[in-house]
Amino acid sequence: MSNSAATLNPPRQEPTAIDRFRAPSTVNHNTSIQAINESVQRTSAWVRPLQQEMGRVIVGQKYLVDRLIIGLVANGHILLEGVPGLAKTLALKTLASAIQSKFQRIQFTPDMLPADIVGTLIYNPREGTFNTKHGPIFANMVLADEINRAPAKVQSALLEAMQERQVTIGDSTYTLPDPFLVMATQNPVEQEGTYQLPEAQVDRFMLKLVITYPNRSEERAILDTMASTEPMAPVQPVVTCDDIVASRQVVNTIYIDDKVKDYIVDIVLATRDPKAYNLDLAGFIEYGASPRATIALTLVSKAYAFLQGRGYVTPQDVKMMAHDVLRHRVTVTYEAEAENTTSEQIITKILDTLPVP
Repeated sequence: MSNSAATLNPPRQEPTAIDRFRAPSTVNHNTSIQAINESVQRTSAWVRPLQQEMGRVIVGQKYLVDRLIIGLVANGHILLEGVPGLAKTLALKTLASAIQSKFQRIQFTPDMLPADIVGTLIYNPREGTFNTKHGPIFANMVLADEINRAPAKVQSALLEAMQERQVTIGDSTYTLPDPFLVMATQNPVEQEGTYQLPEAQVDRFMLKLVITYPNRSEERAILDTMASTEPMAPVQPVVTCDDIVASRQVVNTIYIDDKVKDYIVDIVLATRDPKAYNLDLAGFIEYGASPRATIALTLVSKAYAFLQGRGYVTPQDVKMMAHDVLRHRVTVTYEAEAENTTSEQIITKILDTLPVP
């Protein structure tokens, strides 16, 4: 073949990872993926310092630290579950301390009232009027510690705040600060003195993180770090609310291919109608994931790509985040419980069965 022919017919090259998820021409009004990559890398400069600052206090919990940051960037609420003593409260308090924002901690107890969270109207006998007293929910970062220690009527006080990011007291509605994030901890529901969270409440948490015991090396590192009567050095703030808001705007621009969107929809629909996807899960799923799961899985997949410094979402990003988004949204039947089949196992089977784009 002559040189001119070779020039006219260059050899075919295999597509790269970026090419496979690149739009045919441009993305988001002529913004290329390369430009999005650069914007992501520039905007996410605070992520690494935040990971390091949290890692100074929370030993060996990279999964936990990364998921907390993902929830923060994706503008979603976080539910953290684990047995006592696994630093759940410490992790959320450390994250809140590292952010230059208003922080409130609410210790949930069985005798609480909804007014203890959202606030109430107080009568002023001198003027004959009612004055509004705002509750601790009026903060950027709200730590709901041991949320399942309070009955359902108290937990329901969070529903409007978590979904609409507003609170109604009397006849008036008040907008909550931006950003607004509820980070809740709970002990396993089978422990004595706890209440099971209502489904409507659970569904409003974008992520549910299940924390297990550390391994031997992590346990030793915890001993070396924490076994002292001297208080630890205070957590240094490394990111501001403006940085978080700016990061969320960049996350919205991260490109997600139509095939990946269809993959997300298929995963969620498979939890509702597994038979349509040739999944042998009949009798194991009582309720599948709601449309909130579709939205949440898309947002956290973008946020996961943001932490990796990428301007596009891959199917692997979706698989990495699927359990955290779906484990509390898939309700198993009594038959599944009798056979020790958990929602985690159902989600794993769905991910293993559905074809990856």
